[in-house]
Amino acid sequence: MLVTNHVLSGAVVGAVAKRPLPALLAGVASHFVLDSLPHWGKWDSDEQFLRVAVADGLTGLVAMGVVTRAVLKGGDGGRLDKSGRRKLAVAVLAGMSGAALPDLDKPASMLLGHQLWPGVVNRFHGRIQDEAPNRFVSHELVAAAGFALTAAAMIRRRTAR
Repeated sequence: MLVTNHVLSGAVVGAVAKRPLPALLAGVASHFVLDSLPHWGKWDSDEQFLRVAVADGLTGLVAMGVVTRAVLKGGDGGRLDKSGRRKLAVAVLAGMSGAALPDLDKPASMLLGHQLWPGVVNRFHGRIQDEAPNRFVSHELVAAAGFALTAAAMIRRRTAR
């Protein structure tokens, strides 16, 4: 699964959890659930993987910034005060961070030559993948749209209370 989709699903998790620690932990758990579902993958080469991974990583970072800003500065129609928006933003950011966290093993391994997670975690993470090369539009883009719309709806709902 693209990290951008993990980030967007983590925004949903954070908005639902409303507190940072549960959001972070649920975000990590959601990562493994999503990776066990059918998704795009099976790279022809390391170069192809890197092209996708760099673009996706940057898109995921932008998504984190946009979503966090939306929580903090969203529409004026909400009843949540500044402090409430900050608390929600921290929970949403924790959910997004937790959801992306397991994939930090890839850049750590490629750039630093170091395995970030214990071998048992890496083996589990690798075993649960259900990847195929023909699933970008049918799986990744559909998931991104669904997660983005759900995150927007949940955040709007939380800020309107």
